[in-house]
Amino acid sequence: MSERAAFETRGLTKVYGEGPTAVHALRGVDLVIPEGELVVLLGASGSGKSTLLNILGGLDRASGGAALFFDKDITAMTDRQLTLYRREHIGFVFQFYNLMPSLSAEENVELVTEIAENPLDPVEALGLVGLDKRRDHFPAELSGGEQQRVAIARAIAKQPTVLFCDEPTGALDSVTGRTVLGALQNVNRELGATVAIITHAAATAAMADRVIIMSDGAVREMTVNDAPQSAEEIEW
Repeated sequence: MSERAAFETRGLTKVYGEGPTAVHALRGVDLVIPEGELVVLLGASGSGKSTLLNILGGLDRASGGAALFFDKDITAMTDRQLTLYRREHIGFVFQFYNLMPSLSAEENVELVTEIAENPLDPVEALGLVGLDKRRDHFPAELSGGEQQRVAIARAIAKQPTVLFCDEPTGALDSVTGRTVLGALQNVNRELGATVAIITHAAATAAMADRVIIMSDGAVREMTVNDAPQSAEEIEW
């Protein structure tokens, strides 16, 4: 693994609202995520993990502290700079697939390649998630796991530096979930992208290079896994 930090946060805070009703979503988070790692963030709802991901991904702004992406301060970026940052460096995968129902799997992936500077061929991207032979199928003709893998292919087609995944297996059964996690693991290994997965499924930690446990807006524990398992080996 690289010694270079893809992300570093220093005293990162996020407060929603004001006064006695203010919600402190992040409470001074100090964190380092090395380049090229597959990281799993665990924590209950309201622990701050999605807020952290959204700030690192340029979707939300911090209230205080700093968040660095290869030494560039995300928290100091203008709206235009954040837009370019997301476009050039970040891929997102969410719990719900957000595919265009009138487009085939290949056409859904093509949507991203049209605006990317150095995109993968859509069929190659689908191949990385094991769906190149389903390229002509529409979302309604695909299972939930296959739709999620199309969403992953769409996210990686622009060759992002980082792939953020928020509960990517939340709507899937254990067998399908392992398949999706295997696709993410393959993306990490084949493309070298830093992959961060937010999940409630504690078993997912076994496949991670690094596990970050959050609670009440703070990092409570961080462990490094010297021997990550393959997704297929996870005891769900």
